[in-house]
Amino acid sequence: MTDEPSPAVRPYDPSRDVDGLWAAKRAFELGLGAAGDDGKEAAYAGKLTPSYREDWLDWVRRCVDDDAGCVLVAEGDGAEGPDETAPLAGYAFLLPERLDFVWDAAVLNELWVAPPHRGTGLADELLEGALAHARGQALPLDRLLLDVDTANGRARAF
Repeated sequence: MTDEPSPAVRPYDPSRDVDGLWAAKRAFELGLGAAGDDGKEAAYAGKLTPSYREDWLDWVRRCVDDDAGCVLVAEGDGAEGPDETAPLAGYAFLLPERLDFVWDAAVLNELWVAPPHRGTGLADELLEGALAHARGQALPLDRLLLDVDTANGRARAF
């Protein structure tokens, strides 16, 4: 952990965070692809089309309209990707209550932290924010589910 303050974690604001969230999602997906072989990497990179972007951001909008606060962002500089810089330091995406079909758990759909902010406690802050939001959902919250790639040792250890 560093002594520098962590970026501010706050709810996603579609009026100002769309491009930053997409850049972070893109970095998240490219990171998943890079954890596999060349075929996996190409498949993940190939799905990041303008149409996918539009569909994914529309899904985010519907989720946030349904359950404000289900997407959290961390302000700050992000990771340099292959062709852009993510202006967010991280994000967490908790499924809205109505989409959560696990009766005793909230589902953390995605959690991503930019490489410069990994190991700083930012993932813990995003997770705590997601847990706080999940506690407000009408679920018997006994656990939180997060699906991670088996090749992602850092995520598995988290």
